[in-house]
Amino acid sequence: MSSPCDPQHAPAGDVGAALMMVDSRLKAIYGGEMVADPEEQALTAQFTAGWGHRELDDMLDGACTLIYMYMQWLRQAYEEHEEDVLAVVVPYLVGTLRMMTKSVPPETIPTMAGLLVAAGSGLSPSLWRKQYGYWTDGEMNPLEATAFLLAEHINRITNDRAFATRLVTEALPDD
Repeated sequence: MSSPCDPQHAPAGDVGAALMMVDSRLKAIYGGEMVADPEEQALTAQFTAGWGHRELDDMLDGACTLIYMYMQWLRQAYEEHEEDVLAVVVPYLVGTLRMMTKSVPPETIPTMAGLLVAAGSGLSPSLWRKQYGYWTDGEMNPLEATAFLLAEHINRITNDRAFATRLVTEALPDD
């Protein structure tokens, strides 16, 4: 039986823009910066300043596509070691998000956990979330943090700081 949250029905969104945001955060953290560089923040603000509703939706769908791709890769990796991705990754990410008190409001954590469970179960995180209405302003940072934390987790377990970015760029068409 097909689910209304089946990934084949989900828009991919602007995966490139979402990946750019995650990759820039990874590079900042790996470069020893705990806070985003003001120049980088200004460039990001300039990049997104002209965005309308459609571009924002595309970015949100792109972030959900990243979460889906990362969770599917992690599911396969954990299954090779006879572990359940949901039992390992969800508690790790929820615990980490709970520690991010300045940028992740506690009320958004269940939604991020739901996105992870949806993606780890083979459902579209974007379509799963849309069942409950439009994204809230308070969910923007947690969504970015969730995609970032998944990418960083993949990089850490592969011992390769660029693996998660490469994983996605190699899967993207060469348009």
